[in-house]
Amino acid sequence: MAAFISSQKTEHDIDHVTSCRALGVSQSWYYKWKNRISDDAPTARQRRRADLDAEITRAFEASGGTYGSPRITRDLHAAGWRISENTVAARMAELGLVARKRRKPRSLTRQGKRPAAPDLVRRTFNSVAPDVLWCG
Repeated sequence: MAAFISSQKTEHDIDHVTSCRALGVSQSWYYKWKNRISDDAPTARQRRRADLDAEITRAFEASGGTYGSPRITRDLHAAGWRISENTVAARMAELGLVARKRRKPRSLTRQGKRPAAPDLVRRTFNSVAPDVLWCG
């Protein structure tokens, strides 16, 4: 759009003030675009967002894909970033990073409420005579 505004001055001798007013954009936005070094050069916001995306991806991969936005936010705070959990969640969603829930370890033997019976046999199941040692 800014290139169009600039072309209006050269092609039709319409100044940028009139073009900005007709298109509903501010003059400060036009000057910001005009004073930019190059159209391909990223702005400060775009550079910060790219750095943030790289840091979020690094922290996510370092966790093995298990950390969600709260834990990654804590890691970023420890690294010196000033960012909210909602921003991290939005960036993770845009990057397609979804944390896996850690499965609860399931044991096949469950501990009862009572303690185990004492081992009076001491794991020796051979007896010297009949009816001396009982085990079940």
